[in-house]
This record gives sequence, structure tokens and C-alpha cells, in this order.
Amino acid sequence: MQCHYCDRDAAYGAERGGVTVGLCESHFRDRVEELADSEGLDALREQVDVTQTDRES
Repeated sequence: MQCHYCDRDAAYGAERGGVTVGLCESHFRDRVEELADSEGLDALREQVDVTQTDRES
């Protein structure tokens, strides 16, 4: 799968409504930074139960 924004291979894929969109590492990082700068991240946190666990190797 290729990035939605450029010709690089997608490192991440997001699926919604049966449509999958790929993002390369760089564009994924850009979108996350945009989200972090907006109120969208707070809304996403409310929708998704994110739990971080620390595991010993």
C-alpha cells in the first residue's frame, strides 16, 4: 500500500467504512502533530480507551 499523500510505502493504515488509507512515517507524524495541536486529540481520547502498560523484557 502506498501513502495517501506521496509515493512512499505506507507504514500505517487506517480503515473506516471499508476504506483503508495508508500513510508513510513522515505523513503519519505530520497528521498526529496536527491532531495534537487541535481539540481533536481530546475527542479521540474520549472515544478510544488507551491504556499504556509497562512490561519488562
